[in-house]
Amino acid sequence: MSDVVIPAWFEIGSLVILSAVLIADLLLVIKRPHVPSPRESGLWVAFYVTLALIFAGLMFVIAGADAGGEFVAGWLTEYSLSIDNLFVFVLIMAQFNVPRRMQQRVLMIGIILALLFRGIFILLGAALIANFSWVFYIFGAFLLVTAAQQAFSGREDDEERESKLIGFLRKRIPITDEYDGMKMRTRIDGKAFFTPLLIVLIAIGTTDVIFALDSIPAIFGITQSPFIVFTANVFALMGLRQLYFLLGHLVDKLEYLKYGIAFILAFIGVKLVLHALHENELPFINGGEHVPVPEIDTWTSLIVILVAMAVAVVLSLLKIRREGRYLPTAIIGSADDEEEGSEAASAAAGTENTETRSGR
Repeated sequence: MSDVVIPAWFEIGSLVILSAVLIADLLLVIKRPHVPSPRESGLWVAFYVTLALIFAGLMFVIAGADAGGEFVAGWLTEYSLSIDNLFVFVLIMAQFNVPRRMQQRVLMIGIILALLFRGIFILLGAALIANFSWVFYIFGAFLLVTAAQQAFSGREDDEERESKLIGFLRKRIPITDEYDGMKMRTRIDGKAFFTPLLIVLIAIGTTDVIFALDSIPAIFGITQSPFIVFTANVFALMGLRQLYFLLGHLVDKLEYLKYGIAFILAFIGVKLVLHALHENELPFINGGEHVPVPEIDTWTSLIVILVAMAVAVVLSLLKIRREGRYLPTAIIGSADDEEEGSEAASAAAGTENTETRSGR
């Protein structure tokens, strides 16, 4: 992991532009809540991916090849973890029967919370690394344990955790069975109740914290630049809402995806341990002296991450084909899915018009 130098004007300008893009995306959700078609979702995902690649190109030109390589490797790592995060969002939406017309807004709240939590953990991680080099041992061990859990835990574990959360909350606070738009509280026969939206947001917020705990050590294993860490996370989360509507139904069918992510986490965990040994200052390891071990460079990391994700996705898609499913339909959804989306969009538009006329 090399020390990169990025001009202050580029950092400030990038943060201003990214903030403007995120605010525009948020305003679009607020003013035009609807269920995007596969085509619309695909165009938005392509836009955000292109934006990330343009940013990577600027990093190469302005800050050098090392900075550009670290951003690309970090972005791909965070993007793979965000796709895994997306599966949990799909699970939460399905389990709590969130109306499709509300899902855009709920997802946007989830993405904002994810950015907030990751920003906090980035600051904490940067402070720890700056003052305690041995923290790389902890980060490395944590990622190795996380990789094992990722590879060997089933989807049923996520469902079981969510069920326990529902039971815990319902025993302690009055919660209705029906939603009341985006309200978290409603009144029935004069009595105040919480709506299921409260549980959904708690579940999504908890998920964001868990994935932030996984993702921040992972990307600090690629770069020690807080700016690269933060921008890689922002670009990984941008477009996640549209990716949900494009591939949400496919994510749980990519059977080998979790193994690809587990391999990446394990690889970065090993890289962190090697880096910790190389920078070692702990007196009980080699007398406090640096351990002469090989270090894994950024470009090797980038190649490993690309290959791991490509193999996982290709094997998953081949499995879909072996099962006799029509691959394009599996990827973009059936005509019925698109028709359902259009109907939901019309319903959402009608709801918004009614609310506007009634002055709500």
